[in-house]
Order: sequence, then structure tokens, then C-alpha cells
Amino acid sequence: MSLIVADSLVKEFSRPVRVQGAFSGVRNLFTTKSVTNRAVDGVSLTIEPGEVVGYLGPNGAGKSTTIKMLTGVLVPTSGEVRVNGMVPWKDRSANARTIGAVFGQRTQLWFDLPLRDSFDVLAKLYGITPSDYRRTLDEFVDLLDLGPFIDRPVRTLSLGQRMRGDLVAAMLHEPPVLYLDEPTVGLDVVAKARIRDFVRERNRTAGTTVMLTTHDIGDVEQLCRRVVIIDEGRILFDGDLDALRRAYLPHRTLRVELSGPEPRDWSVDGVQRVGVRPHGEAQLLDLRFDPAEVSTSTAIARTTAALPVADLTVREPELEDVITEIYTARSVRDVG
Repeated sequence: MSLIVADSLVKEFSRPVRVQGAFSGVRNLFTTKSVTNRAVDGVSLTIEPGEVVGYLGPNGAGKSTTIKMLTGVLVPTSGEVRVNGMVPWKDRSANARTIGAVFGQRTQLWFDLPLRDSFDVLAKLYGITPSDYRRTLDEFVDLLDLGPFIDRPVRTLSLGQRMRGDLVAAMLHEPPVLYLDEPTVGLDVVAKARIRDFVRERNRTAGTTVMLTTHDIGDVEQLCRRVVIIDEGRILFDGDLDALRRAYLPHRTLRVELSGPEPRDWSVDGVQRVGVRPHGEAQLLDLRFDPAEVSTSTAIARTTAALPVADLTVREPELEDVITEIYTARSVRDVG
């Protein structure tokens, strides 16, 4: 049974049109004109237990609005949504006990309380038994390295420390579903690594289903096998991340450090020279090949036979380039 099901989900927001001119203040009190903006436009998706899904799109695409409907914060204009068999906005209390949510710009912690006290309050709200609470908290403190600051007031914590605290707050009751909306925004590399490791571990050991919205491509590459790309409220792509990468960037790059001058008029079957730049007293060559036509080992062997190679690395296609192209075109090629 699918854990999350959304069918033709629509969310519209209306705002009044302000009247300009004489007596506009009074006239605006009685105006009936309005403009409707459709933030989510017919989104349908299904997420199975244990999946980690990246929900991607440019700013204003409808990502956060979708998450808020899945959590029960917003009521859809039309369409249907079920999470754990429940309608989130109808069964808000029951739904809240089976989900966790972290919004990068907001916190569910109490700013003037020590972090531990916030956890104590949440444990009581969720009705977690003392033994389960101690076990879960000890595990999370270890995974996220909360020990040095767990007894400090939340208002004194850095952004990265607070985000780790928010992640624990969302997962204390061990929900089967976790929504992460920009969880690593503004964080340094150490804090990002801690959060990614935690999410990966909970998915591996507890089978937690994760839906992740982010602009950080590193989050997607390290955590997600499946991505859903949305723009202007509509889904452009829903499928395998590697398939998307292969469709857009089938090539790989050989970065070659030369041990001597680059020979004139050299050529290698199946390998294309795409760039050169100085590297100290040597040169770095960027060569491109399609692994569907030439295997990586063959490309390396032919290159080392044709050039004076001091060092060589193979670079995979950059996912960021794929996402940038899709956002710019506002469409997705046939992945096949």
C-alpha cells in the first residue's frame, strides 16, 4: 500500500484587486474584484514506504505549498490526498502523530528553553513513554552530536545547531513519514553532513519515508534515487535520478594532467578535446567521451597511449547542470 497518494491536487490563492484613484481607501473596503493564483496545478504522485524522494523546482514552483497540503496545514482547493490512509487536513491530530516536518525557515522549539526541555515538552505532547523517550533521545543525540549544546537555550544556538535540534523534535515520536523543506539552507558543510547522515541512517534502519525539497544539489545526490521536478504548479518529471542524468549528460569527462607538451594534431577515437588550461608548469586537458560508445577503461587506455599523462581523473556529469537546464527550459526531454 502506498504511503503518500496525491491525485490531481490543486491549490489556489485569491487576493483582492486594489482600486486606485479618488477615495480609493473607501472603495477598497467594498471591492469584490479579486485575482486568483494557482500555486499547485493538478499534482499527482505516489510515494511508497521507505522511499527518499527529492521534490525540486525553482522558487515559487509550488513545492512548499504541496508539502503544506500533505501535512494538513493547507486545505486543497480540489483533488485528493491521503497519507497513511488519512486525509491530512481532516484528520490533523491523527496525521500529526504519523509525520515529522522540518521547515528550514521556521522552528518548533521554544527559544527561551534549553534544547533538552523542548524535547521533554514534545515527548509529553506525543505521549511517548519515558523508556522510549530516553532510548530515542540518546540515539539521536549521538547521531547528531547534540551533547555539547543540548542544555543551552535555543536562542543561543547557531543555525546549524538549531536545525539539528529541529530534526530531533520532528523525529522524537519516530514517525514513518518525514517532510524536509529546505533543511540545509544557510548551513555550513559540517552541519549539512550531520543532517544528511541522520536522514540516511533513519531511512536505512527505521525505513523512514522522506520527501525532501531543496535547492542544494548535494542533498539530492547524496540522499535521493527518485526526483520529482515541479514548475508553475505542474510536475515536469517524476522518475529515476540516474536516468535523468544520463538523458541530459550522457558523457563523462577525463581530466588529464600532462607531463610534457601537448602533441600537435593528436586524436583518440571516441574521445573529444573540450578544453585546456595551465596547471603550474604543466597543462590540464579536459576530454569528453560517451560511455555508451567507448568504455571508461578503453578511453583511458587510448588517452594514455596518445598523450604524456602525469595524472588522470574521471568526472561524472554534474547534476546541477541538468537541473539548471530544466529550470531554464521549463520542460524535460524524453528520458526514455
